Amino acid sequence: MPTENRITDIWGDRSPYPRGGSWPVRVDQHLASGVSEHDVDRWVQTASTLHSNGDAYDLAVRDGRIVGVRGRSDRVNRGRLGPKDLFGWQAIQSPDRLTQPLIRRDGRLVEASWDEAMGLVVRRTRELLDEQGPSAVGFYTTGQLSLEEYYTLGLVAHGGIRTNHVDGNTRLCTATAAEALKESFGCDGQPGSYADVDHADVIALFGHNVAETQTVLWMRMLDRLAGDDPPAVLCVDPRPTPVARAATIHLAPRPGTNVALMNALLHEVIASGNVDEEWVQAHTVGYEDLEKLVARYSPEFVSPICDVPAIDIRAAAALVGEAEALLSTVLQGFYQSHQATAAAVQVNNLHLLRGMIGRPGCGILQMNGQPTAQNTRECGADGDMAGFRNWNNPSHVAELARHWNVEPKQIPHATPPTHAMQIMRYVEDGSIRLLWVSATNPAVSMPELARMRSILSQERLFLVVQDIFPTETTELADVVLPAATWGEKTGTFTNADRTVHLSEKAVEPPGEARSDLDIFVDFARRMGLQDKDGQPLVPWSTPEEAFDAWRECSRGRLCDYSGLSYEKLRGGGGIQWPCTDESPDGTERLYADGIFRASPDDCESYGRDLETGAPLEEQEYRALNPEGRAVIKAADYRPAHELPDVDHPLQLITGRTVYHFHTRTRTARAPELQAAAPEVWVEVSAYDAATYGLDEGDLAEVRTPRGEVQARVRVSGIRPGVVFLPFHYGYWDTPDGRQPGDHGRAANELTLTDWDPASKQPIFKTAACAVRKVAAAEGIPSPAPTTTASAPVSDNASATTRGGVR
Repeated sequence: MPTENRITDIWGDRSPYPRGGSWPVRVDQHLASGVSEHDVDRWVQTASTLHSNGDAYDLAVRDGRIVGVRGRSDRVNRGRLGPKDLFGWQAIQSPDRLTQPLIRRDGRLVEASWDEAMGLVVRRTRELLDEQGPSAVGFYTTGQLSLEEYYTLGLVAHGGIRTNHVDGNTRLCTATAAEALKESFGCDGQPGSYADVDHADVIALFGHNVAETQTVLWMRMLDRLAGDDPPAVLCVDPRPTPVARAATIHLAPRPGTNVALMNALLHEVIASGNVDEEWVQAHTVGYEDLEKLVARYSPEFVSPICDVPAIDIRAAAALVGEAEALLSTVLQGFYQSHQATAAAVQVNNLHLLRGMIGRPGCGILQMNGQPTAQNTRECGADGDMAGFRNWNNPSHVAELARHWNVEPKQIPHATPPTHAMQIMRYVEDGSIRLLWVSATNPAVSMPELARMRSILSQERLFLVVQDIFPTETTELADVVLPAATWGEKTGTFTNADRTVHLSEKAVEPPGEARSDLDIFVDFARRMGLQDKDGQPLVPWSTPEEAFDAWRECSRGRLCDYSGLSYEKLRGGGGIQWPCTDESPDGTERLYADGIFRASPDDCESYGRDLETGAPLEEQEYRALNPEGRAVIKAADYRPAHELPDVDHPLQLITGRTVYHFHTRTRTARAPELQAAAPEVWVEVSAYDAATYGLDEGDLAEVRTPRGEVQARVRVSGIRPGVVFLPFHYGYWDTPDGRQPGDHGRAANELTLTDWDPASKQPIFKTAACAVRKVAAAEGIPSPAPTTTASAPVSDNASATTRGGVR
């Protein structure tokens, strides 16, 4: 279908289908100007890396260059593509790619050879290992590499360097998803499937602006809404997102009160007699504790806490409590807010109380924010143990040691791997002295950026940054390693509903850029890392060899890839794990038999106290759950740590826009995406605009105890008392000039150093702030898109077009 208008017509035409029907195919395509299908030399299969939906598509290659994309008729997207898929591919051909290693000499980054750059990294690593030991070295990775690269990094870091300091920026977006699944089901892994959209009669989205974060999944929901027997929709979000505008019921709670709201919904489900007591009795533990705790969370009690009418809470509870097939999705509105894990677990509890798991339409999707976040968790590159094994279970450690051919004592497991925020604290206090950052930009994405710049720019820190473009973080590095990106290397990607896709190499990387896999393998060999037989610790050199090693590591675990291969993934559609000899076509839903991976000997985690984060000991867990049932875990509401006061009377939340990904490292270099959302903006309600003398397009200052940001005003339908900033914008200007400018445009200048006690995910959505007018608009429009959640309430805003705002 034509894509020229897909910046403004984000979700394209509707293909209505009924409940229980099959989602029709619609193939989206976009080719470079002047290129037709006849000009394409070959089409190469791939999958999304600019969002977490996992859309499958083909890259058009002509004369050794990517010249467009075409959707694949895959189980995930049925040929559809979102704006970032359609236009984002252009970024990798930007002229400012990193093409040669850089080293810091006399205070400046200068070009160097690979031998010189890697020699510096290896020499400094050895010095620190000799001087201090493995605790001096940390690795901070991403949610955008391939499974093969994560598995290799986990082996090198844990099994070779033997450091416990390994995490990814998935800590910022998906750690709570993993923790909530472990708390309820004993193991990570999404119970549901995107196919549940086809069967649900109620879809509940908790803090999940799916219309902008997973556009194709929203297309599927929109097509159900346009068909016969459409589902009812519950939206929980303080902003008037496209989801909220399509919802049957929209609840806009005060930030930081999600646990209170969820407890009220559970209170009503129980009080209304909508609990499947037979199923709960047979398959769960902990129901009595939950029933007792939520007894006092009536809608009337919770209404003033959340600032949501009790009648609306009661109506929402009736919607989910009377559903025949309930699909629930959860994302950053819960994960990045106060009591994140506790709130996400209550969504799981809702399904457990109703017995709605493992059946068509009865799915839970604790969503991911990044495209390959699932792979980091599976492979042990983000604080988990490879294969969903339990760090506290000696037999699991011994099993992994057998796969790696090392002694169990060589794998650090006295405590779980260090989470990202603690890694930064160790850098700050000087105990971590070498930090290797791959494919992420913490100088923009982490909270409290003034502190983060101070941490990363310390002279005593040796900072290695591996990326494809110059970023705010590469500017602070001692060594910069140029990496190949998607389309320039081969590997597998697994999305949020466990679908594995193969992405093939389509073109050569520019200059001397190398794949992340090649860089990690090269490092291991230069370091002389060996297994217990004196052979190279990393025995593979190709992506397929790494994948085959991973297949064996995953065998018998919940995330079982043993039935998959490159040959099986090549040319067809994605396949959901577990995929085994017994289930050769994959597994659409987990726990259909009511049996969970939660037994004390098999579980990935013994769980944590949701309020304090204190881990449960093995004996505590055995006493609680000897038979390995699902765990219903209650949580009291507690007020957020930072609340509005006289000086900071409003609450700040941060988030995304459909046109950008993460810190715009790639999307700012795609002309259509950059034009649609070129600059940071601030959203305020009409009530707050009137209170603080603000008009559409005015330049305003947003201030918290940590800093200030200036941005132009968008008066939107956001709930009063709440201010929104998109987090994508760092201090680089546009890629054309890329001169460091005023730091005051990054939302994370304002966010606080605080994290959820259970998942350790930073809290980006409860900072107290103040807003004041700096200058009148004087005809300068707000850069906020008019097409999405940032739509204006007035008619005098400049509309978003394919060429930008006007």
